[in-house]
Amino acid sequence: MDQEYKLLIERLKQYRINYPLTQAELAERSGVSVRSISRLENGEDISLSKFISLLRAMDLGDRMIESIPDQSIRPSYYLENNKKKRNRATGSRGKNNDVPFIWGEDK
Repeated sequence: MDQEYKLLIERLKQYRINYPLTQAELAERSGVSVRSISRLENGEDISLSKFISLLRAMDLGDRMIESIPDQSIRPSYYLENNKKKRNRATGSRGKNNDVPFIWGEDK
């Protein structure tokens, strides 16, 4: 079992205990069987839908979604979706042809 998986399961178990919920109470709130909760806390796999139900029952559903960055709001998203037509820089050249150019030391 991966270290990250072990850490995730241990944190989830400690969170349930400190919430405080028994496995039976969590099963009732989430609709997931006590057996599945026990399997998860012992490091066995359960389905993703059951895992999400457990997180929601412990008010952790939003945190799970927030842990995965929303790719629609990355910096390049703003560049791609807010492209404005670029105009060439235009100076005052040619606009005031009647005023002669004077060097600073000629003033």
